[in-house]
Amino acid sequence: MRKIPFLMLLLMGFVNAQKLTSDELSIINQGDIKTALPIYQTTDADQHKTLLTLSKEIDPVDSHTATLVTRMKESLLSTDGGVGIAAPQVGINRKVIWVERFDKEGNPLEYFINPVIVWRSELQNLGPEGDLSIPEFRDQFYRSKVIQLEYVDLKGQKYSEIVEGFTAVIFQHEIDHLFGILISDKKEKEKNDSYKKVDAYKKSDSTTR
Repeated sequence: MRKIPFLMLLLMGFVNAQKLTSDELSIINQGDIKTALPIYQTTDADQHKTLLTLSKEIDPVDSHTATLVTRMKESLLSTDGGVGIAAPQVGINRKVIWVERFDKEGNPLEYFINPVIVWRSELQNLGPEGDLSIPEFRDQFYRSKVIQLEYVDLKGQKYSEIVEGFTAVIFQHEIDHLFGILISDKKEKEKNDSYKKVDAYKKSDSTTR
């Protein structure tokens, strides 16, 4: 029963998904549709602004969505060891990502349309992350060890699955991109968070339990 509101919300999202703008179509269809789209960089002011913009849902059955998905894969394959990419990184603020599935045999690349993380484990892992859009930046980040993901494919078919480990980290990283969240800003925010050190063995002044 708890999933019904989400499914209704997801369906409404498809119905109300705005059509791709002329600017978006221009980017998606520029040049050979079988070639990689340029990857946006934070070092360019206009591209950085796009990377910080909240992404909208996309119509999964629109033929232009299929073109975007294809070209995003080529963009990812053109990198030196990239394991994931989000549509904002090619200039399109829409909810589409590619992820390398290290949790599957052969580590296949898979696309996900309108992905939503509906649950995250409180248990977290600390690990290194870099970003195709942020030159020479790499740091350690905490991410939930397990997530539950819901998404659709190019036919509009809905899926739900549990993902864990390094693949879950990639999903969280790429979905952050859809909310305009960059790991460089994330690290800066974490620096401003204060944590109070607690001595678990310090004797309490209270005599009650």
